[in-house]
Amino acid sequence: MKELLNKNDEASRPIGVFDSGVGGLTVVKELNRLLPNEKIIYFGDTGRVPYGNKSKETIIHYSLQVAYFLMKKKIKMLVVACNTASSVSLPTLKRHFHIPIIGVIEPGARSAIETTLKNKIGVIGTLGTVRSNAYKKALKKIKGNVNVFQDPCPLFVHLAEDGWNKNKIAKMVADEYLKPLKDKNIDTLILGCTHYPLLKDVIQKSVGNKVVLIDSGKETAKEVKRILEKKRLANNHKMTEKNHSVFYVSDFPHKFKEVSQRFLSKELKHVHKVIL
Repeated sequence: MKELLNKNDEASRPIGVFDSGVGGLTVVKELNRLLPNEKIIYFGDTGRVPYGNKSKETIIHYSLQVAYFLMKKKIKMLVVACNTASSVSLPTLKRHFHIPIIGVIEPGARSAIETTLKNKIGVIGTLGTVRSNAYKKALKKIKGNVNVFQDPCPLFVHLAEDGWNKNKIAKMVADEYLKPLKDKNIDTLILGCTHYPLLKDVIQKSVGNKVVLIDSGKETAKEVKRILEKKRLANNHKMTEKNHSVFYVSDFPHKFKEVSQRFLSKELKHVHKVIL
């Protein structure tokens, strides 16, 4: 009986999610859809974004700082919603903390392998994510003979945040970035940055309807659900809007609130600035 009570107490704890900025909100949106009873505590490191052009040591240092902050909130699980941090920091985070910790790389890679018919998978992301070869390594680990083609698309982040995701400029940029991958005759494309789902329509038009887009954030939310259910940590008590999610940033809370509307399709009323 005591063990059951402890499990229920643990299940009622929040899920911690962090990103270098606002992109991880696409993961939060999917978590809210799949797991409406779960409380989310989100940290966006907006004072030090982007992580993609930082050194490996710096990214690990930042990730540990954010993780310690979230651990103080008594989270039951940590989701590293930043592709760059996922590609660099996960092993270190898993050594430091004893709660389930997942990134966005492996769920996206698994889904891509299950989807491809031609064994030709494209990956787009920040320069840091592409340089790390994290997706390529994850894909090859699952299926050694898969062909992986990668290209960085840094301007997509700015287009997504500025709301320029459906205009002519977005289409021109997408066509320019994605032509090399299209020429490789890929049939599956991993959106290896949590900003990129906002540009899904223009990306799809650029690569053509025969290419399946893999939203790594969406796949990560599915993985979170699977792990919580497996470990009997899913919260079955209905949450109210008042205590549903809490958002923290390291700088620019007003900008975060403004941009979050585009990622969550709703306005955030309370965003707290904290100094790590």
